[in-house]
Amino acid sequence: MYEYKGVKKSMEIYEEAGKVIPGYTQLRSRLASGFAEGVSPIYADRAKGSRFVDVDGNEYIDWVNAVSAIILGHHDDVVDDAVKEQIDRGSIFTVNSPKEVELANLLIETIPSAEMVKFSKGGGDACATAARIARGATGKEIILFSGYHGWHDWYQSANYLDFPDLVTGSGTKGVPKALAGTAIPFGEGDIDRLEKLFADHKGEVAAVMMEPIRSNNPPPGYLEAVKQLCHDNEAVLIFDEVSCGWRIAIGGAQEYYGITPDMTVVAKCISNGYPMGAVVGKREIMQEAEDMFISSSYWSDNIGLTSSITTIRELKRRDSPTRFREIGENIRAAVKEAIADVGISADVVGLSKSPALHIDLPDESLRPKVMTLFIQEMAKRGIHTAGGFMATLAHTDEDIKITADAAREALTVVRDGLEGGLDELLEAKEKRESIQRIVR
Repeated sequence: MYEYKGVKKSMEIYEEAGKVIPGYTQLRSRLASGFAEGVSPIYADRAKGSRFVDVDGNEYIDWVNAVSAIILGHHDDVVDDAVKEQIDRGSIFTVNSPKEVELANLLIETIPSAEMVKFSKGGGDACATAARIARGATGKEIILFSGYHGWHDWYQSANYLDFPDLVTGSGTKGVPKALAGTAIPFGEGDIDRLEKLFADHKGEVAAVMMEPIRSNNPPPGYLEAVKQLCHDNEAVLIFDEVSCGWRIAIGGAQEYYGITPDMTVVAKCISNGYPMGAVVGKREIMQEAEDMFISSSYWSDNIGLTSSITTIRELKRRDSPTRFREIGENIRAAVKEAIADVGISADVVGLSKSPALHIDLPDESLRPKVMTLFIQEMAKRGIHTAGGFMATLAHTDEDIKITADAAREALTVVRDGLEGGLDELLEAKEKRESIQRIVR
């Protein structure tokens, strides 16, 4: 039987963090309020494979995996051994590393839209780079977007606009007001709004940046229609595949759906937890960056290059898309069986790369409490989840069985709470969204 030891030490460190780190943490998705604060782990001591151990000594099966950055598994021996070997040869050189060219060629070989490559250290700066290149290549300024694309000014400036049909709230503090109107959102699947935006800003749109998929398949013909609108208006189509693509296909969602954009942004999954990202795209667009100042000492350090080269090769060697489909459908089936056993109205929805629990509720205002209770009860049983199940290649059938057994017990508590009252069962603070994305 799993022995939960509480998170006293995590909470003590978190309290200290609030005194020395603005907003407690560097990544909003790691805020305690995004899980079951007071019960869920906040700080880890070590990780291996599909699991991590927190600073209080609790071990968890991890279904969050650094918000998708861990794809092979924590502390993967093949990647880490390659990185350790490289450290002994030098983590960064005064002159260039030949691994820059090696990784660039590997990305070109792997991603359909890739003909030239610029590196970065993460998804946010890669998106900012892509926006700069698209604007420079077209001589136009407006970027239409759908999805989440990071913290930089170009994107957050959209919060100055009034679009009540879209979710907002990321804030404008510190973002120049002069940027208002240079980045304009449209909802996922909303081709009519996109078409209107092109008409309203005819001749001014540099690019459309979008996540080609989020939780579900795009509507039939949607991606094709977006691409056609871009090309009809001489705008660059950019796929942000930082979070969505690498589990569904090694070449990304564009490979899976057969739609090749003009540019692509990648990060996270290409390096199994080591900082690395890239912007790739058509030669005629990417080569325009030669005349733009886009430069950083650490974008091509040897650690990021080595981890990415090794991770991509391991994803191919281990036939990762097939395995992710298997794991995703197995966890879906196992949790659905638990739902049926408990007799609660719920389902496991979304693509196999990241299926998620959805509980049917009589009142939507109850959702934060209900999900907090579920996350709380899963944490007490050694499962770290925010309600979804994003796997790594290290997840096993035994992990799935343990997770489903925990879900059966957690859902029983949720069912009882819905019938008799949630508040007395909650030991944690009510969950709050850590990020408000400018999407539907």
